[in-house]
Amino acid sequence: MMGVYPKPVVRTVYCICWKMRLRPRHPKPYVMVPHRQSLPIQPKYTDERTESRVINTERLAAYSAQGSEIDAGAIARAAELLRAGKLVAFPTETVYGLGANALSPDAVARIFEAKGRPANNPVIVHVAEVAEARALTSDWPEIADRLAAVFWPGPLTLVLPRSDHIPDIVTAGGPTVALRIPSHPVALALLRAAGIPIAAPSANRSMLLSPTTAEHVLQSLEGRIDALLDGGPTTGGIESTVILLTGERPRLLRPGLISPAQIEAIVGPIDRNGPSNDQNPELEEGTATRNSGGESTDDGAEPKGEDRSAEALASPGMMARHYAPRAPLEVSGDGELRVRQQLKEGHKVGWLTRSRNAPIADMPARLVRLEMPPDAPGYAARLYAALHSLDDQGVTRIVADKLPPTDEWLALRDRLRRASTPEV
Repeated sequence: MMGVYPKPVVRTVYCICWKMRLRPRHPKPYVMVPHRQSLPIQPKYTDERTESRVINTERLAAYSAQGSEIDAGAIARAAELLRAGKLVAFPTETVYGLGANALSPDAVARIFEAKGRPANNPVIVHVAEVAEARALTSDWPEIADRLAAVFWPGPLTLVLPRSDHIPDIVTAGGPTVALRIPSHPVALALLRAAGIPIAAPSANRSMLLSPTTAEHVLQSLEGRIDALLDGGPTTGGIESTVILLTGERPRLLRPGLISPAQIEAIVGPIDRNGPSNDQNPELEEGTATRNSGGESTDDGAEPKGEDRSAEALASPGMMARHYAPRAPLEVSGDGELRVRQQLKEGHKVGWLTRSRNAPIADMPARLVRLEMPPDAPGYAARLYAALHSLDDQGVTRIVADKLPPTDEWLALRDRLRRASTPEV
């Protein structure tokens, strides 16, 4: 009969095809990576090595052509996408966030998928009004009202007992939810137009540098997200301060743009002995490497060093390694000496220095010296943009001068310490 072959013939043809690498189609799509085992790509998204991407990331200008007024059409389009369960990156006063409907488990799951974020790392929920934040908690203490009255809208995140409205995926299954009202006019306009709470971690691949410009977002997530609302560079530069309000007194979970002293001026002493309060000071100096050669791990696989089975974290920003550039970074008490050593080893070196001294005459072209602002707010506003710039210039090592040991610099010491923590 036509089209019917004996089983031995079928087996023979299969063996010939296997030897010729004409393998039958596998039920899962694979990306062929040279010198590595084939890796299954994540559903709905393609790896950066593929020629085309599944999602066409729509870029929306948040401001009118004149640059002064918010574009209502762009805001309406972004809000429409969020209500439809899509992912939209948008600016805040800290860094760009990757937003999804916080009340939709499926939408929030797409954040974790796009970022490669571990499931035990919760996300912050953004709202437009205090009443909306209160409705997402099961207990709203008087101290939350005092902090909100002073710091909202603004870069302060409050962690409180969650209500039943919050999906487990938002809180990593934990009993609390992280909430804040951003002060950026584009973020507030988007929240009001969408009419839903927006879950939004930073708009970058997990563990890597946070984005402070639209270009940073696209470098990391283009093709993985549905839209980008371009509001220009962010002003704060680093993430919000996170405070836990479930104990006897407030506890600092992550330092940020609002200092502990500012918070204590409103509520009295807070517990500073959290995981973000300059633990492991020995990591502040010395070389930290990522993987051999300092290569990026953003190859479609889950980032190394993150355990999805780990206990749920109370807040974002508590991973040992975080906010990291592609090039290995270290913090040094003698930046010039360490730079000279790295240059001697043949590296192209990026140097973040607060020194106002003139550039050293005998430094070679392989050195990229960035003079950072002398004050903490100025340094924060520029830090991630500077690290992105050094990566873009192809440095193979980054040295950052050690920062002052005062409260004013706590958040910046935290970011550099986590960025310099070795991968495991």
